[in-house]
Amino acid sequence: MKLGKEEIQKLALGLLLFLGVVYSYFSMLLFPELAKQASLRKNIAALAPEIATANAQIKKSKELEQAAPAKTRVLPQVEAMIPDGSPVAWFPPRMAEFFKRQGIDKASSKLIGDQPEKLAGFRRLAWSIDLPKVEFSQLGAAICAMENEEPLMEITNVQIETSREDTETQRVVLTVHNMIKK
Repeated sequence: MKLGKEEIQKLALGLLLFLGVVYSYFSMLLFPELAKQASLRKNIAALAPEIATANAQIKKSKELEQAAPAKTRVLPQVEAMIPDGSPVAWFPPRMAEFFKRQGIDKASSKLIGDQPEKLAGFRRLAWSIDLPKVEFSQLGAAICAMENEEPLMEITNVQIETSREDTETQRVVLTVHNMIKK
């Protein structure tokens, strides 16, 4: 069977059309989709650490939710330990009375700073407590008693100065931080 010129042209046109369809399929459909798929896989792989972090945060949040009732029971207890009113009005007399009970006659307190507290609704005040004449044994007993009786107070610095004239007594400056309501 012999093909005519017109039939050869039809076959060549059909072959060109087929090649055009195959080229269009690969260049316009398949390769862009493969590139998009590879890009999405990279994005998913990049999100894996963020997903792990989010899962850890979810776990931490659930633990906090479980611990919240115990924490909310402690909060009213802490608030009950803090006297009402301005700390400048109640802290110095309270410290003077405390040190008198410990056998230390003179104690003066002054406010030296203010800083935020980790616990919401509270802040920390820094105080300087000056004890002009105190014996070392009285000081040790007073510091121990202060830490036991005042759970919201933290002694952050102790300065002890002695003089050659009076070796039995020292001048002591305590720096304490006290938690108060905002």
